[in-house]
Amino acid sequence: MTNLIRCDTKFTIQHPGGKMVEIHELSESTQSYLEVILDLETTQKVARAKDIADSLGVQRGSVTGALKSLEGQGLIHYQPYSFITLTDTGKKIAEEIAHRHAVLKDFLLNVLQIDETTAEKTACRMEHVIDRKTVERLVCFIEYINTCPRAGKEWLESFVNFCRSDNQDGQKCKHCIDELKVMG
Repeated sequence: MTNLIRCDTKFTIQHPGGKMVEIHELSESTQSYLEVILDLETTQKVARAKDIADSLGVQRGSVTGALKSLEGQGLIHYQPYSFITLTDTGKKIAEEIAHRHAVLKDFLLNVLQIDETTAEKTACRMEHVIDRKTVERLVCFIEYINTCPRAGKEWLESFVNFCRSDNQDGQKCKHCIDELKVMG
């Protein structure tokens, strides 16, 4: 069963004509539905209630109630026994959630070196509560690691080795710092 957790995450949407609208407190469940509908529209061209239920691992009856709620919030177009599509607002929110997920998964996989299954599950939980500014900072950090000559591949490999070592008491780091002082 999908948890209905309220989040402080807000979504700011710019409507045609430039008007900015904030949407507050979308539940984790609502965000998951939007993300799944976006994925189905992208991969299969259409989203159907059965496919949404299968993707989320919930009963089809639960999906029907959720779809009615999403339609009432103006996030999807829904008619029973028809295809489900995102409204412009629903699509923008779903794309932001998917972006958060991708950034978090990338960080967990490629920076923290977490295994793919755990990274996927963890990103799914984190994407619902992380704010836009923190996601932007993570993107900057990942770019920094990948482009800065003082970071890069060697830095990441050193971090992985540090995590794998049985002796994480900081002595190796102290040795490295001392070497840098001599070089500097």
